[in-house]
Amino acid sequence: MILLAAAGASGTALGKLKVRGVGLGVAGVLFAGLVLGHLKLAPNHEVLDFVREFGLILFVYTLGLQIGPGFYSSLKERGLALNAFAASIVLGGAAIAATLIFLRIVPLPAGVGLLSGATTNTPSLAAAGEAFKQMGAAPDATAIQGLAYAVAYPFGILGIIIAMVLVRKIFRVDVAREVRAAEESLRPSAPPPTGRSLEVRNANLVGRRIDAIPSLRGSRVVVSRFSRSGVVDVARPETELALGDVLHVVGPEEEVDALRVVVGAEAGVDLKSLPGRVTNRRLLVTKVAVLGKPIGDLDVLAQHSVVITRVTRNGLEFSPAAGFKVQFGDILMAVGEEPGIDAVAAVVGNSTKALDHPHPIPFFLGIVLGVVVGSIPLAIPGLPAAVKLGLAGGPLVVAIALSRIANTGSLVWHLPPSANFMLREMGITLFLAAVGMKSGERFVSVLLGGDGLAWLGLGAAITIVPLLIVGFVARAWKKINYAELCGLLAGSMTDPPALAFSQQSTGSDAPAVAYAAVYPLVMLLRVFTAQLLVFLLWRVASGA
Repeated sequence: MILLAAAGASGTALGKLKVRGVGLGVAGVLFAGLVLGHLKLAPNHEVLDFVREFGLILFVYTLGLQIGPGFYSSLKERGLALNAFAASIVLGGAAIAATLIFLRIVPLPAGVGLLSGATTNTPSLAAAGEAFKQMGAAPDATAIQGLAYAVAYPFGILGIIIAMVLVRKIFRVDVAREVRAAEESLRPSAPPPTGRSLEVRNANLVGRRIDAIPSLRGSRVVVSRFSRSGVVDVARPETELALGDVLHVVGPEEEVDALRVVVGAEAGVDLKSLPGRVTNRRLLVTKVAVLGKPIGDLDVLAQHSVVITRVTRNGLEFSPAAGFKVQFGDILMAVGEEPGIDAVAAVVGNSTKALDHPHPIPFFLGIVLGVVVGSIPLAIPGLPAAVKLGLAGGPLVVAIALSRIANTGSLVWHLPPSANFMLREMGITLFLAAVGMKSGERFVSVLLGGDGLAWLGLGAAITIVPLLIVGFVARAWKKINYAELCGLLAGSMTDPPALAFSQQSTGSDAPAVAYAAVYPLVMLLRVFTAQLLVFLLWRVASGA
C-alpha cells in the first residue's frame, strides 16, 4: 500500500510539471511506477495484477458514465464529419501498427503498446492487456506492452502539438479570424425561452378558457401569470378570458410571436414586476418517485395551480412540452403561489444534498453487469478465439448505456461529477502505478538498447503520420475551421494536454467543442481496435 500510494502521489506531482504549458498529466504515474520498479521497490506480481484490474474497472466504468450522455448526440449534425475524420486518425494509426507487427518489425505486445503510447490512450493499453490474457499470452507480454507504451508516450503528446503548428503554418491560418468564425457558428441555434406579457384584444377569445386558445395547445408556450384589472394571479387552464386581460407567456420566441398574433398585442406592463401572491422558484428533481414521468402527468401541478415554465438540464435551458420526462438533476422553474410551490417541491425532492449524494447500490450493480457483459464470449469467424469485451470494454459499454437510461425504477445511475472524477482518477492512478511497477525492471535496458531507439521512432510515425494526413485533408478539402481542427486532433488522441495547448494558442474554448464531439466515439474505437489487433494478428505473431 505504501509503494502504490507513493507511486500515485509522486507520479501525480510529476504529471503536474509543465514545460510551455504541456505536461505528462496522469501518465506521470506510469513513469513514477517505472522508477520504483527499476529500483526493485514493487509488490509481487499477483498483487500488481489485482490492483491493475481493479483500477481498470473503476476507470472505464466511471469514464463511460461521463461520456455516455454526449455519445449519441456527438454522432449528429456537424459531429458526423468531425467523427469521420477522427475515426480515420484512429484507423490510420492502427493500420501502421498492424503493418509493423505483420512484417515482424516489432513483436505483437510491443506493437500494441506503441499504438497506445503513440496515441496517449491508456484504456487501449488496458484493453490490449485483457486480450493478451484471453489468448493465453506469456506473462511478460503485458510488461513488454507497458515498456513500449512508456517509450512512445512522450512524443505522442508532442506530436499532436507539432501537427497543429504545421497545419497553421502551411495553410497560413489567420487564428483570430478562424476563432471568430468558430464562435459565431457555435452559438445556439435554438435560443433560450423568452418571456412576454400579451394583452387580449381579440374579441373571438372572450369567454374562451386559457387552455383553449388556438396555437397554444400542442406548442411549447406556457402561460404562467394572468392579470385582470391590475390583480395578478396564477394562470389556470380553466380561466375564461375577457378583453383587456394580460397574460405572461414563456416559450420559444417564434412560438410566442405566433401566439401574440392570436391574442392581440404586447402589453405595456410586465406582470412579473407587479405585486401579488404569484412567485417563482427553481426546484431540483431529486426524488425517485417522479423520475421518468412526463411533466403533464404530475398531478401536484394542477392540484396547486403551479406551472413549469422552463427546464434546465446539463446547463441547457429550454421550454418543456407536456410529454417531457423529468430526470434526476433537472431544474424546474415553477410559477405559482408560495404554498403550491412548496407542495411541488416536496413531490420532486428539491434536495441539493441528494444531488451530491452518490448512489452506491446502482454503482456496484453497474460494475457487476459490466464485468458479466465483458465476460460473454462472442465467436467471430476467422478469429482464433472468441472475442470478449473484457474488463476494459464490458464496463465501458454498460456504463454508456446506463448513463443514457438515467434511472431504472428506484435505481438512479447518476453519479455526482465530483465522485465520478475522484473514482476515475483513483482507478487510472492504480492502473498506471501497477503497469509501471511491473514494467520497471526492464525499462532502462530496453530504452538504452537497440529496440528502445527503434521503438521511439516507430511510435513517432504512428503518432504524426495519421495526424498530418487527416489534418491536411480536413483543412484543404472540407475547409474545417482551424479552432475546430485543433479540437479534432486533440480529441482523436483523447489527449487533454493537447486540448489545453489548443485553447491557449487560439485563446478560445471553441476547440473543446470539437474535442467533446469526437471523444466518445474515439475512446470506443481506441479500446476495440487495440483488442482486435491482438485477436487478428495473434497467429502471425505466434508463427502459425
